[in-house]
Amino acid sequence: MKSYPIIIEQDETGYVVSCPVFKGCYSQGNTIDEALKNIKEAIELCIDDEENPVGSIIVGNVVLER
Repeated sequence: MKSYPIIIEQDETGYVVSCPVFKGCYSQGNTIDEALKNIKEAIELCIDDEENPVGSIIVGNVVLER
């Protein structure tokens, strides 16, 4: 079993989710649960298509004070 990082963003119509490990790997859903289900399918397709990870490593986050 392997885990992959994902990013979830809320927009006007629901949620957009992406997996930065794979270039172009994103999906969406009306709810967070639906978006998570859909990104799992998208990641599986990326793995099945033998996409090569782009090599990004998530090391943390940045805090901006505005």
